[in-house]
Amino acid sequence: MLTTAAKNRYHDAPRAADFTIDQDWGSYSSAEHDRWDRLFRRQLDVTQGRACQTVLDALSALELSASGIPDMEQLSDRLEAITGWRVVPVAELVPDEIFFNHLANRRFPAGAFIRPEAEFDYLQEPDIFHDIFGHVPMLANPVFADFMEAYGKGGQRAIELGQLHNLARLYWYTVEFGLIREAGELRIYGAGILSSPNETVFALEDASPNRVGFDLQRIMRTKYIIDDFQQTYFVIDSFDALLEACYKDFGNVYAEVKDKPDFEAHDIAPGDDVIQRGTLAYFHKRGAVAEPS
Repeated sequence: MLTTAAKNRYHDAPRAADFTIDQDWGSYSSAEHDRWDRLFRRQLDVTQGRACQTVLDALSALELSASGIPDMEQLSDRLEAITGWRVVPVAELVPDEIFFNHLANRRFPAGAFIRPEAEFDYLQEPDIFHDIFGHVPMLANPVFADFMEAYGKGGQRAIELGQLHNLARLYWYTVEFGLIREAGELRIYGAGILSSPNETVFALEDASPNRVGFDLQRIMRTKYIIDDFQQTYFVIDSFDALLEACYKDFGNVYAEVKDKPDFEAHDIAPGDDVIQRGTLAYFHKRGAVAEPS
């Protein structure tokens, strides 16, 4: 359900066939621009030394400064010059087929509304801050931009095969909550972490969650949590490695995971490359638990 603020502005806004709307940038109030600025300053501070370099570089290249809510048309012009992607405003979460079509054509649908003050620290639905601060910087990375396009093209195939839930798990554990090894450390690239100050710290520094090396089938078999911090984060070695692992028809992968039981969000699976934090570096151990029943 949309927040009251979103309903007031966008509930009755005309929608195109692809569910896009007019951002109506001039209608944002000074209080809403100030809210963006405070969200931006807080998250810019907490992501220093925690976000991957791609994110930090893109914040500057895309001119995502603390100067009010971005105009998506102007932002898109800067992003398109780098990777050919554009950001299109929507009023709410769009149907799966529409979402995949946007991604397949290098368009990222971003919520046009900004969270109300009462939900400053936590919002269940993605608003403009989550979508722009969290997602858009990664679209300035050419390899990740290709991955997102490929993901969109694979969406319809997953729907036809009845395995959209498997593909959704890949998005969740990479695009939303992914970690990457960078210069001998773990860094964040997932939008769900990047747009949350508390999870930004939790994902890297708390001892409780599992941090597991990327494995496509393992991810597709793993449930996830939508209303709390994640209990497992998957770690990629590079964006090139992510694209290489996923730039293919998933038909055979779906066939292999279809009849296998799911893992719970907190499980360690046989053969997992579990990454644990030491005093100065990360070291690894292999999971050795039974298959889920």
